[in-house]
Amino acid sequence: MKNIVKHTVLVSMGLLLGLSACGDSKEKNVPEGQHSETAMRRGENEGEEVMLTEKQYDALQMRIDTLAQRNMSGYIEANGQLEVPPQNEATITSVVGANVVSIEVIEGDKVNKGQTVAYLSHPNIIQKQTDYLNAYSNSQFLQKEYNRQKRLYEAGVGSGMNFQKAEADYQASKAMVNGLEAQLKQFNINTSGVRDGTIYQRISLQSPIEGFVQSVEVKTGQYVEPQTDLFQIVNTHHVHADLMVFEKDVDKVREGQTVRFNVQSVPGRELTAEIYSVSKTFEQDPKAIHVHAEIENKEGDLIPGMYIKGRIEIDNTRTMALPESAIAKDGEKSFVFTAEKVDGAWHFKPLEIVPGTNNGDWVAIDLLESVTPDTKFAFNNAYYLMAEMKKGENEHDD
Repeated sequence: MKNIVKHTVLVSMGLLLGLSACGDSKEKNVPEGQHSETAMRRGENEGEEVMLTEKQYDALQMRIDTLAQRNMSGYIEANGQLEVPPQNEATITSVVGANVVSIEVIEGDKVNKGQTVAYLSHPNIIQKQTDYLNAYSNSQFLQKEYNRQKRLYEAGVGSGMNFQKAEADYQASKAMVNGLEAQLKQFNINTSGVRDGTIYQRISLQSPIEGFVQSVEVKTGQYVEPQTDLFQIVNTHHVHADLMVFEKDVDKVREGQTVRFNVQSVPGRELTAEIYSVSKTFEQDPKAIHVHAEIENKEGDLIPGMYIKGRIEIDNTRTMALPESAIAKDGEKSFVFTAEKVDGAWHFKPLEIVPGTNNGDWVAIDLLESVTPDTKFAFNNAYYLMAEMKKGENEHDD
């Protein structure tokens, strides 16, 4: 019996030594550089982490940032669209019926105030200049006659009736000249040039504001009636959020509150705005009021008319928060991942948190370990990082 027990112990020890040797041999036989690009490292001092190469980081479209305080207490959902104030939109029309000689801009072009967008021509424009030149010449003659009759009247040798008639004729001619001159200025015609004998064959249409050409409603050669809309100009520098707030929430909204919203032209980014005007009248369908908010962090191509989905913050309590995509659950615990770039690779380490209230796609969090203010966190793909870490743990255990 003693010999059997002794033999069993020796066999067990031999098996253990053999398994250990096999494990060492297996580790040594893996050629350097053949490990998976995504790796989990575990050490006595390091804890656990997931490593991504720069290529993987870009492919996953990782978003990295530091923690920030955020209002998480309460909000009102409000939808609307991007708008610009009326003074930042302009419609260009012609004040006279004419034919389009040339178009100088296309949709999307940036234009300055006073820049020519098109040229028009028509016999009526030439006739207007001729009328002005005739009226101006006649007024010059009548002025001289008025001055002559005035001298005669003051000397007592002229008739008062003749003086009064000369004065009336001169004042009438001057009014005619001023009226025609005002019309020519609306045509953007240089009246001093006309007085010198120059007759302009075409007139220019000019933009009244700085901005971008939103639409061109005319073609070369087309005859356009007076006051026909030809061009639309919009200045997007002052684009703002125009939200609709329903009747039940009106008493909770006031100037100075923060609005957070998203637009399709800036995917994955949240824009913020501050309410600067609250309408005092209701729209009837639906029954809601307009709330205007100035955008603080304008990004991307913000075009008037874009649909926006937003939330108006109505409380002042602020706390640390992260997007839902930055949090992964493992059993009963929740984790986020700190991020650090070392030697060209990104290292992500899990950090346990206690999640709090939700506000849209954001979750309030309490960290169970202290971090420095410049610590960066992964703002998305938390479940992917957790899965890679678990995979690494399983490979390590094997």
